[in-house]
Amino acid sequence: MATNMRLVLHLLLLFIFAVQEVRLVCVNVSSDTEATVGRVMKLTCIYCMKREEISAETKVDWFYNGSASDYRRMLIYQYDREPQEPEDAEMYWKGRLKWNGSKDLQDISISIVNVTANDSGTYECVVSRFFEFDSFKHSTTMTIRIDLKVKMQASVDITALYSEIMMYVLLVFLTLWLLVEMIYCYRKISKSEELAQDPATDYLAIPSENKENPGPAVTE
Repeated sequence: MATNMRLVLHLLLLFIFAVQEVRLVCVNVSSDTEATVGRVMKLTCIYCMKREEISAETKVDWFYNGSASDYRRMLIYQYDREPQEPEDAEMYWKGRLKWNGSKDLQDISISIVNVTANDSGTYECVVSRFFEFDSFKHSTTMTIRIDLKVKMQASVDITALYSEIMMYVLLVFLTLWLLVEMIYCYRKISKSEELAQDPATDYLAIPSENKENPGPAVTE
């Protein structure tokens, strides 16, 4: 009994330590740099934090710098305690940008709704973190640049095309294999039924032959 209780306590302690080590996983992922006219484009900006930094105050500024031939830096979107459009943002961007970040503000992405050809250019995601540990205050800033190119039509993904072709080939192969298996099973069942019916036919034929050819009469 004591051994069982000791084993239960060890498993309980192991479970507690395992739960304490579980953390949300944050992965720095680069943004796509190719958009298509008329679609929605997500500008991915991720700034991972450590476990003890989750309570930090975060401020995000999104800038559009235009293209190399038409450079013009302008503030197009902000996060300052809540997602918002800048008051002095140009009418071109009004209602076209949507917040696409996470609640813990490790993902601070935005999306462009109804992409146009004029959306090509360089975007900057400027993230500022403000930490406070007891009486110590600290701040960090990180800038992520995204060079976006807008195309009239989406380019063909060769990998996805090959995957789709292989999927159809596999589907046809499995269908033919299933058909062959069904034919094989059907023939096997039919042959088994024929073999099962033959002895019964012989057995029923014996009385008929006896009736047609009766044996010699027995005389007293």
